[in-house]
Amino acid sequence: MADETTHEPTAEEISEQKAVRLAKRERLIAEAADLGDGAYPVSVPVTATIPEVRARFVGLGVDERSGETVGVSGRVVHLRNTGKLCFASLQSGDGSRIQAMLSLGEVGEEALAAWKDLVDLGDHVFVAGEVITSRRGELSIMATEWRMAAKAINPLPNLHNELSEETRVRSRYLDLIAREQARRNVLDRAAVNASLRSTFTSLGFVEVETPMLQVMHGGASARPFVTHSNAFDTELFLRIAPELYLKRAVVGGIERVFEINRNFRNEGADSTHSPEFAMLEAYQAYGDYHSIADLTQKLIQDAAYAVAGSHVVTWADGTEYDLGGQWDRLSMYDSLSAAIEEEITPETPMSRLRELADEVGIEVDHPLPGKYIEELWEHHVKSGLVRPTFVMDFPLDTSPLVRQHRSIPGVVEKWDLYVRGFELATGYSELVDPVVQRERFVEQARLAAGGDPEAMRLDEEFLRALEFGMPPTGGMGMGIDRLLMAVTGLGIRETILFPLVK
Repeated sequence: MADETTHEPTAEEISEQKAVRLAKRERLIAEAADLGDGAYPVSVPVTATIPEVRARFVGLGVDERSGETVGVSGRVVHLRNTGKLCFASLQSGDGSRIQAMLSLGEVGEEALAAWKDLVDLGDHVFVAGEVITSRRGELSIMATEWRMAAKAINPLPNLHNELSEETRVRSRYLDLIAREQARRNVLDRAAVNASLRSTFTSLGFVEVETPMLQVMHGGASARPFVTHSNAFDTELFLRIAPELYLKRAVVGGIERVFEINRNFRNEGADSTHSPEFAMLEAYQAYGDYHSIADLTQKLIQDAAYAVAGSHVVTWADGTEYDLGGQWDRLSMYDSLSAAIEEEITPETPMSRLRELADEVGIEVDHPLPGKYIEELWEHHVKSGLVRPTFVMDFPLDTSPLVRQHRSIPGVVEKWDLYVRGFELATGYSELVDPVVQRERFVEQARLAAGGDPEAMRLDEEFLRALEFGMPPTGGMGMGIDRLLMAVTGLGIRETILFPLVK
């Protein structure tokens, strides 16, 4: 085969290449006895990975032989056939590469001819031979044998050109082959999850799993996905939050509990929202929203260190962002009052809130004054937050599962954490009084009857659990995808390995 092409193949060219590759597959299968073990062998005799070989022979000089033989396998990402000597660049899953050299003198005429005839870009191949360096100092394997490990039927895109965002999202496997950042994202996410679990374990938290299929959705204000169980002949909901089940665990005596799992919300998708997303929720008995803020800061700072080796992270565009130190905490009402130079309190009349919203062109389609407060705050204050900031003390009427503030009427002990201009996490002093909780649920039911699709339903089983006594508790929730956004500077579709696309 000639050198790799330097342009993106057309649909017609892809079709032609696929037909040629299918014919090669047939030949590999038909002549398996002479050409190895066919197009898709059960295994190949690998003795070392490409990263292991690179690490082991890092000190080998230019045009030097090691005297040691290895067998490696990788994907062909560069191919050059020139008469009696052929070159290929083999890539492992982590992106590490090594050069394979096949010469007439080492592999023989038949094996070299088969290589030229049967191997294409994208194939997985096995080569065995001595580890050497080329005259240019490139670490290589001078092959004495080769085998097909997996024949690629579709041609790879041109790896010299950047993949389109559409291709990267829809065909993430190609993105992982082509782009170091895509592979890095997977490793960063794994490091973040491992760090979260390590921090929780060090603090005595227990990880549990709660149902994703629920007979009643709750734990957040969101529109659910609805499905049907044939076995039970009943309507079920994909969970919007694990909160109500985790609180049952606290009632049962698991006083420090957390879960990392999937949530589903039948709402819009944009640069910070996905209908399916990974969520962390945690609850600590005898904590409150202050101690939970301390916990959340530690979780994020530990995760940043796990990825970057520092609390100062470098985003994909090269920007440095400092997640270190003690984070600011500011009052929602006080900061809004300062921004508009007018005191706003929970007693501010609805008529005045509507006037303030109209003055800046904010449309609030909601009957609760708290919603106006939050929308006005986002308009006037949110964009000015640069450092990580806990925004404290929210309106009572928009937080039905949260304890009323211990000293400020009409306010609940809730914070939202803003990083990079978006909400990353939220925390609470949890409402544990079953009588007040019932009153809040009844009010939510009234809103639902009035047409609010995000209102919660009255959950009798959860209320029954609360009636057995839940200790004072602090709780928090944080999107894992958004945590990756804060650490890497990427959009949500980059931080999710396989995002939902239309």
